[in-house]
Amino acid sequence: MKHRAFNVLGNIAIVNFPDDFPSKEKKVFAEKILKENKAIKTVLEKSGKFKGRLRKMETKWVAGDKTKEVLYRENDCVFRFNIDTTYFSPRLSGERKEVADLIKPGEEVLVMFAGVAPFSIVIAKNSKAKKVYSNELNREANKYGKLNLELNKLKEKVEMVDGDIKKVALKLKGKCLDVIVMPRPQLKDSFLEQAFMLSKKGTRIYYYDFYKEEEVDVLKNLVEEEAQKAGKKIKISQIKKAGNIGPGRYRYRVDFEVL
Repeated sequence: MKHRAFNVLGNIAIVNFPDDFPSKEKKVFAEKILKENKAIKTVLEKSGKFKGRLRKMETKWVAGDKTKEVLYRENDCVFRFNIDTTYFSPRLSGERKEVADLIKPGEEVLVMFAGVAPFSIVIAKNSKAKKVYSNELNREANKYGKLNLELNKLKEKVEMVDGDIKKVALKLKGKCLDVIVMPRPQLKDSFLEQAFMLSKKGTRIYYYDFYKEEEVDVLKNLVEEEAQKAGKKIKISQIKKAGNIGPGRYRYRVDFEVL
């Protein structure tokens, strides 16, 4: 049988089998993974792409412990989450640490689209931020986010602000933050309107979006136009690639400051 690649997320291996791959061979391959990798306890088959605004994956159990709950470690932090009901990208581990290193002592930070709170927790654990506000729409992700705050002993430093950011921003209005981190999924709405609503002079915003390399000017124009609509002047310090998500398509991070 040909060797097949698989991704590892904590204690779980995820295999993307071809459509015509026989079920018996899937089981054999999965058992081989378990035998050769003692840290892996479960093998799942990826059966669908990430779906919808909540970015849920679809997987099927193949072998090992019958669970879809992961225990994952990075950046001196630990995270528990369900692969099918919440979104988590281990590829953003370096980004999370890089952003955490940009936070200055005593700053108040808002993380939008926080998921199970990896950005929020890595920032809180690896910086001297005064307070981190963690916002997420997915109720299941918020359940795990609260659990992860406990696992990392950060309940005093991170505050969960659950729900739609458009409504949450209205509640937080008047609380002007030092830093806003936007690890946005692929959505039509940029949500920069809400970020500018919660910004002040000197607020730094780290905004993520998805474009082809030749479309970077479109991304730059989008950020500048949204700032103009909000009556804000900004200075973009950099637009950097933050991961490849497909042929010629990248996740970009735009770093800018409100003047």
